[in-house]
Amino acid sequence: MSVERTIGIAIGIPQPWGAELDAARASTGDPLAALIPSHVTLLGPTVLAVSAELDRRIDELLARVAAEHAPFTVQLRGTGTFRPVSQVVFVALATGIVECEQLAAAIRTGPLERELTHPYHPHVTVGHDVPEQALDDVFERMADYTARFDVAHFTRYEHNGTGRWQPIRDYPLGG
Repeated sequence: MSVERTIGIAIGIPQPWGAELDAARASTGDPLAALIPSHVTLLGPTVLAVSAELDRRIDELLARVAAEHAPFTVQLRGTGTFRPVSQVVFVALATGIVECEQLAAAIRTGPLERELTHPYHPHVTVGHDVPEQALDDVFERMADYTARFDVAHFTRYEHNGTGRWQPIRDYPLGG
């Protein structure tokens, strides 16, 4: 028997930077800010009819991908936007881009193979689908933002039906 679930794979932003970025997003009035912790997406929300067998295959894939990739450093610096394509302002990655791209590509294989609707661009969202002025304000306010942290794992999340994303399992990088 299979159950439909929404999963996502991401690199969570460690503290104190996670709280800073969460607060920046909340300041825009984004109603999802309290439900979605700051992160770099590796696999966006993906609806699957998950069975025990598929769940096992996904877990094996993620464990293998993690084992094949070494820990790395992310440097966040400044802001960017996807406007006018989508109403998003983000904090940009200055380093760690290639590693995120490689992880994302490796994750989107086998049971998680997906076509992308837009090119993959690792980032941390700080404003999404809020009024233009709020996007402009957070873009300016976070323009000088910087943070540096080591990435030692990525996480599988599931959408729990209340709008909140719950961490299910961390996959330690090994390579």
